[in-house]
Amino acid sequence: MKDFRKKIAFWKNRRITRRHALFAFGYSLVLTTVFSCSNSPNNSKQQSASSASNVASSNTTANKVIRIVRSKQLTALAVLEEKGILAERLKPLGYRVEWPEFAAGPQQLEALNAGALDIASTAESPPVFSQAAGAPLVYLAANSSDGQAVSLLVPKNSPIQSVKDLKGKKVAFQKASIGHYLIVRALEKEGLKLSDIESVSLAPPDANVAFSQGKVDAWFIWEPFVTRNVQNNTARVLTDGGNGLRDTNNFISTNRKFYQENREAIKVFLEEVQKAQNWSKNNPKEISQLLSAITQLDPPTLEIMHKKYDFTLIPITEKIITKQQEVADKWYSLGLIPKKVNVRDGFLTPEEYAEITPQEVLAKQ
Repeated sequence: MKDFRKKIAFWKNRRITRRHALFAFGYSLVLTTVFSCSNSPNNSKQQSASSASNVASSNTTANKVIRIVRSKQLTALAVLEEKGILAERLKPLGYRVEWPEFAAGPQQLEALNAGALDIASTAESPPVFSQAAGAPLVYLAANSSDGQAVSLLVPKNSPIQSVKDLKGKKVAFQKASIGHYLIVRALEKEGLKLSDIESVSLAPPDANVAFSQGKVDAWFIWEPFVTRNVQNNTARVLTDGGNGLRDTNNFISTNRKFYQENREAIKVFLEEVQKAQNWSKNNPKEISQLLSAITQLDPPTLEIMHKKYDFTLIPITEKIITKQQEVADKWYSLGLIPKKVNVRDGFLTPEEYAEITPQEVLAKQ
């Protein structure tokens, strides 16, 4: 039996790998265009359970998996994972929850469409690039922008004093991410273009190394990388996404197939996200203690960071869709995606959103 299970796992992984490779190929075409133009044994009580209980148990066995991206930031998703609340809510529906980890939004959406992730949490740009690659993405919910949590860092003793000073400099950011979007906006506000800097495309861990070694002149990145580098006296903040620089929201997304087959689970998920948002907003000390280990920051520092986050789910409205279309049009006008994207293809109807969105969130419209 053990050998049989190993064979099943082997072929299952091969299918996932094959799908992953196919999507990765399509996704890489977009990105090329961007830069070229606990298990336990049964006990005696379980064995003596009545047949009625066995039937009920079989109906709630966690034989389905919902894979939600692990957040290593100060977010409601991190709260849900650490508290185990969502797992308990979904267990009666037959789900168990897994929390895979990814470097950034683009990697999440590649995994989402390769079948290795079910729910992603990103900024505005990764979904656009994913849609441009032909992915059947679905926007489930919008989240607060939390603009101050994304910053442009320069070395502490750098002579760079303003965004204008970045002309001709090496600036690192994760391609197709909020860092990519905000460096474009920051440059345009100063009359500069992306071509006026030397773009260095690096995933956050690699960019962190490059920045610490002085191989780049600036880095647009999010928390907790910002605070870690500032605390280590290796960086200072040149500007951040606040003060009107960030004009978009974050999004929780999935793929069309998962949405169609798991609406009840998605509804429960969003209900618990909203509860976690409210708890996080009202309990800065408690969330700081809860997430200290995963963020690798001490609670007092996290309490200070707490002010950078709004912890709010936003209802999907025409205004949200229109702004996301502007983002897509911006990337196309810059030649960074190969075709025009109609973002509405990824949004649900008002009636569909009403079915899965918490009433407290819908009331904000």
